[in-house]
Amino acid sequence: MKRNIILMGPPGAGKGTLAKQLKESLNLVHISTGDMFREAIKEGTKLGLLAASYINHGDLVPDEVTIGLVKERLSKSDCANGFLLDGFPRTLPQAVALQEMSKEISRDIEVVINLECDNAELVRRISGRRVCRNCGAPYHVETMKPKVEGVCDLCGGELYQRKDDNEEALKVRLGHYVAETKPLLEFYEKLNLLSSFDSLVGKEALFETVKKYLDK
Repeated sequence: MKRNIILMGPPGAGKGTLAKQLKESLNLVHISTGDMFREAIKEGTKLGLLAASYINHGDLVPDEVTIGLVKERLSKSDCANGFLLDGFPRTLPQAVALQEMSKEISRDIEVVINLECDNAELVRRISGRRVCRNCGAPYHVETMKPKVEGVCDLCGGELYQRKDDNEEALKVRLGHYVAETKPLLEFYEKLNLLSSFDSLVGKEALFETVKKYLDK
């Protein structure tokens, strides 16, 4: 079974849902860059404090710091059974560094799962997103409606649409995503690590298909 996994896909393709399903089913550690930064900063590690010095000034964390944090996180004992990397790598230099470090710490990347979805569906999914302003619970105007329109089922908070969850902003984000990830997909394809899946089949069918592939 393949257990050391990179998860890729455009915003709205269903990475978050699939990651949760795989994590629970296969007992994997789900590592997103945001969570990783917060954990390292909270623990006060040397790299965590260095990352915080950039974040607190509104600057992007340099590749070498992010790469160091990933290595630090993957080296922990809870990753020995397998992990899901979500949001890393984002650039070709990060991908090259990840290949090198994963071998150094005996956590070789075994597969890159790439979720594919056409732009029209991505626009429908994301432009319909709504979030509770109070507790952050997610909803969708078509597929995950609240019991009372505009009101969170859990806490009664107001539901709103994030500024970047509209069609115009999404098209810009998708353009950046395609430009940034094309070299990554080509890189992993050459390494025979890339496997692409159609996320339009629905979350349960997608999960079953991916899980069956990982079981091989």
